[in-house]
Amino acid sequence: MSVRSVSLFLCALAISVSAYAQEYDLGSLHISRPYARATVPGQPGGGAFLSIENKGKEADKLIGVSSSVAKSSEIHTMSMDGNVMKMREVGEIDLPPASTVDMKPGHGYHIMLMGLSQPLKAGDKFPLTLTFRKAGKIEVSVAVTDLSGK
Repeated sequence: MSVRSVSLFLCALAISVSAYAQEYDLGSLHISRPYARATVPGQPGGGAFLSIENKGKEADKLIGVSSSVAKSSEIHTMSMDGNVMKMREVGEIDLPPASTVDMKPGHGYHIMLMGLSQPLKAGDKFPLTLTFRKAGKIEVSVAVTDLSGK
């Protein structure tokens, strides 16, 4: 393999990795890896996931979410009670100083997108606005992955 071929391959790899590795800063908050899983036709809702790190010395809260791809968006938590999955809206997430909240499928917090205007397709992106009590608002780009999360 030539040096040129290796260089082109590495550039392509960096571009594909960066498509899913978006990061945002808003004051002392660092938001990373916003993604959603693809949905199937007719599925009325979906979930979005991301990580929020509070690098500051003061607490903040995620108090709202919205997106043009859904009629409504809510902050939810999910837990298992035996073999029963329980999901409920929490309204807000506390972000203590020097802490990180990682939203992951099947565990803890996620953003519920209800009344999708169309299916979420792998490879697509959509905007998601996050509203924080102190830091304000920021729009992030959410990458849609296949159902396996890739």
